[in-house]
Amino acid sequence: MVVSLHLVVLGMAQNLVQNPSLEDYLECPQRLARFDTNVISWSCPTMGTTDYFNSCSDIMGTPDNFKGRQPADFGKGYGGFYVYAPDDYREYLQVELHEQLIKGVNYEVSFYVSLADRSDSAIKEFGVLFSKDQLDIDTQKNLSKNLWYQQSGNQYNYMEIGYSNFYSNTEDWILVHTQFEAKGSEKYMTLGNFKPNARTRLFQTKKNSKQGAYYYVDMVSVITDDPPRKIAELVAIADGKETKNIELDKSYIFKNLLFEFDRSALQETSKNELQKVFDHLKSNAMLHITIIGHTDDVGAEQYNQILSELRARAVAEYLHQLGIPEDRIAWKGHGGSKPITENGTEAGRSLNRRVEFVISKTPQKGAFLN
Repeated sequence: MVVSLHLVVLGMAQNLVQNPSLEDYLECPQRLARFDTNVISWSCPTMGTTDYFNSCSDIMGTPDNFKGRQPADFGKGYGGFYVYAPDDYREYLQVELHEQLIKGVNYEVSFYVSLADRSDSAIKEFGVLFSKDQLDIDTQKNLSKNLWYQQSGNQYNYMEIGYSNFYSNTEDWILVHTQFEAKGSEKYMTLGNFKPNARTRLFQTKKNSKQGAYYYVDMVSVITDDPPRKIAELVAIADGKETKNIELDKSYIFKNLLFEFDRSALQETSKNELQKVFDHLKSNAMLHITIIGHTDDVGAEQYNQILSELRARAVAEYLHQLGIPEDRIAWKGHGGSKPITENGTEAGRSLNRRVEFVISKTPQKGAFLN
């Protein structure tokens, strides 16, 4: 279901990686190669058999396991994978982000690695591949560009993070990170070494051995420090025509329904945007809308609660005036209890003084006008 609106999607200020420290799992790992089926929100993009370690297990445990000893500094679990092995064998980790990245916004990707004790080499670069669609490629070798483009219509943003011999550290967790500007198509992220053995830069840590380079990985993050106002402006032009797809039962924020301090009156720009929502609801008579008002954190909690309700009701009443029946419109307020960004600046506070909406097939909890 698609409607043309100026929207800001919730959650831009948080880590966009789901299950970032690999703590959530379906079953405690009891054997090798269970990462793909055990770790929630994560997968393996190829036939490489990535491992999952957790202290709940005696076989695939932490800190001691078949690859050496490494305490889990970010919880109880972490992943483990070969980034260099004979015959170009490779393993990877893939995760779906909470939300697709916004074109033009600067992000930082980071993760922690530790070289396993039973490795005889260490790599000098880690690769990070963002993709629009999930990767599922039938290979156990390195994930080359030729293989990427076997998936018709997928889009990519690839980068390498190069370091010195810190990558050869087998005792500590080493932070790997870089910054980049999003292309706007990034929804999945894959970590690993995308080069064949012949092009992989190595440190040799042991002689006369063929164990390869095996790393533990944990605490993966994709965040942005760009100002909230910049993000809001880039959302509006993300696909060239200031449009966004609306999914049922998902919260969105009106870009042009920001309120002045201590005010609940609708402005003309707000009315223009509400007209588009009205048109959508009018053409889909079975849909319902819930309006949710918010304030910044300036002022007393009780007063902010009332003000947020007034803002939500003002939007609900305007939609009703345009012609949407009362029983299809619910409204409520949350005061300043649910900010989407920091309140320390006026730019942040102005974004927190907002109205969200949810479109659904059934009425949601909230007050009705009738």
